Amino acid sequence: MNTIHCFANSTMKSSSRILLFRRNSPFSGCPLPKSHHFLASNLSNFRINSDHTCKFRSCPLQNLGFRRVIDHTQKFSQVPSPGFGQSRVFSCGSVRRLSVISSVSSDVRSFSTSVETHVNDKNFEKIYVQGGMNVKPLVVERIDIDETIANNEESRIEVDGKIVNGENVKGVDESEVLITKREESEAEKEAWKLLQDSVVMYCGSPIGTMAANDPGDKTPLNYDQVFIRDFVPSALAFLLKGEGEIVRNFLLHTLQLQSWEKTVDCYSPGQGLMPASFKVRTVPLDGNNEAHEEVLDPDFGESAIGRVAPVDSGLWWIILLRAYGKITGDYTLQERVDVQTGIKLILNLCLTDGFDMFPSLLVTDGSCMIDRRMGIHGHPLEIQALFYSALRCSREMLTQNDASINLVRAINNRLSALSFHIREYYWVDMKKINEIYRYKTEEYSTDATNKFNIYPDQIPSWLMDWVPEEGGYLIGNLQPAHMDFRFFTLGNLWSIISSLGTPKQNQGILDTIQAKWDDLVGHMPLKICYPALEYEEWRIITGSDPKNTPWSYHNGGSWPTLLWQFTLACIKMGRPELARKAVADAEKRLAVDRWPEYYDTRNGRFIGKQSRLFQTWTIAGYLTSKMLLENPEMAALLFWEEDYDLLEICVCGLSKTGRRKCSRLAARSQILV
Repeated sequence: MNTIHCFANSTMKSSSRILLFRRNSPFSGCPLPKSHHFLASNLSNFRINSDHTCKFRSCPLQNLGFRRVIDHTQKFSQVPSPGFGQSRVFSCGSVRRLSVISSVSSDVRSFSTSVETHVNDKNFEKIYVQGGMNVKPLVVERIDIDETIANNEESRIEVDGKIVNGENVKGVDESEVLITKREESEAEKEAWKLLQDSVVMYCGSPIGTMAANDPGDKTPLNYDQVFIRDFVPSALAFLLKGEGEIVRNFLLHTLQLQSWEKTVDCYSPGQGLMPASFKVRTVPLDGNNEAHEEVLDPDFGESAIGRVAPVDSGLWWIILLRAYGKITGDYTLQERVDVQTGIKLILNLCLTDGFDMFPSLLVTDGSCMIDRRMGIHGHPLEIQALFYSALRCSREMLTQNDASINLVRAINNRLSALSFHIREYYWVDMKKINEIYRYKTEEYSTDATNKFNIYPDQIPSWLMDWVPEEGGYLIGNLQPAHMDFRFFTLGNLWSIISSLGTPKQNQGILDTIQAKWDDLVGHMPLKICYPALEYEEWRIITGSDPKNTPWSYHNGGSWPTLLWQFTLACIKMGRPELARKAVADAEKRLAVDRWPEYYDTRNGRFIGKQSRLFQTWTIAGYLTSKMLLENPEMAALLFWEEDYDLLEICVCGLSKTGRRKCSRLAARSQILV
């Protein structure tokens, strides 16, 4: 059995104490012992020793975590050990000794992100880990909130918009007391139970949710793994419910996986690549069949169908990291040096100079949610919208200092160029399509109107009658002599959420969804793309993929998990009634149909022919949508408004030669809408 020894020499001062507390977690699988709340003040020595390995059947230690720091101005940082990034195996069976030096500061927002040691620096709380990456994160016994504090929290009631305690409600008319918590529906209760049942434990702590948890599925393939992309709606559901521990654990463990060696056929991709998924495996400890340890086994694409690297994983990780800080108020996580380093590695991978002439990311087919061959190689909108969101997140979270100034400048330049590129060249409406219809081709000039040499005959026949008179959307892809006019829902929704589109364009996208409700929503929200590839086009572009047949899976299938992103976009644009209508449509069928992964047919009437049941991100997407509609103020923490300063940034102005001619001046009247 592991033992913990804690030694603390401290002088208690009420003016500088920190209260760390958390409630019992529903993920432990057993009730936790009650303990007093923990007060720390000027800790000069705090040690945790573990001299024995942790057996699989008895792993009572938990990751350090707390739901909320009372004083948000107190920030902490973590300095990684010299062995950071060297270990290929990460297990909970090898807990080593850790030393913690703690101090309190009221203003350390501008740390250095270097990994130097500053033992005498009063602006940091440093955690030195001996043993490198082969060490489990800081481990302490769970600490519960003081019972009196818990009772005070739970007895608060809202009266006339003010929060009061239960004992102060005397004399108030019962009709004037508004209790904001409503009774959950049976579908919501079932959804929460299923979501908690899908939680994956690692060394006794929750670390994520498996992709699907269908008890009748005897061949889960990789659906029993934790996917970064799939976990995002689950994470938001837990965060909105006040459970931050599982999200914190997920972010830290996937960060440690980032540094692992990734090799396919003797070639290694970039250092900042995040895994698509990981699985918790139980293996014998040092050849002993009686003792076991848990290890994380990540997939960076070397096991994926098609061997495609997950480009969007790192982008989702950054987006979730910001959401964790915004919702919990715990910004100490994103300010840790190892987390700052992880952000920079992802950004360096995305911002690396190459041969491309465009600010958009160039990726292969199958590198995002659409992870099979669907003709999205090049510059798909989904990747660009997530890229733009991740850049805006990173700009908020990066510590401002001399070491990061060049990176922040590169982020600003890329944000400015990318927003202009998408708004100017990806947007189509009736007017723009008519312009393309009259394009001249083979223009050789810096002043060319048809910059990408798009042939008017590329305009598909279905588009002429489909595009509404009011509204428009962002096309799916743009390359030389190629425009993909399909409507890709995820990319358009995230363009709204991140303000990649102009305010007028964002409203136009929702206008299109409303006008084409039967096509894009139908009986089950929402189509992943519209229209489906059919006949010869399907055979050539998908390679006759039997899973992506017309109006199925990624080829025009309906995906309920897109509901939470649609809800977020509608709330941002002041049109929550659209989201409520979509949620109501989904609510009629999801629980009855056992929470399918996707639906088939043109209007989404049938459960997908290969759809997994009890799909976790279907469940979590529904719950997150419900909570966002009930608490729109929380939704405001997850989207971005227009940043007008970006419109003034242009690298063309840095050129001293007359060779560059900025095209923004002519288009600025369109962009500033």
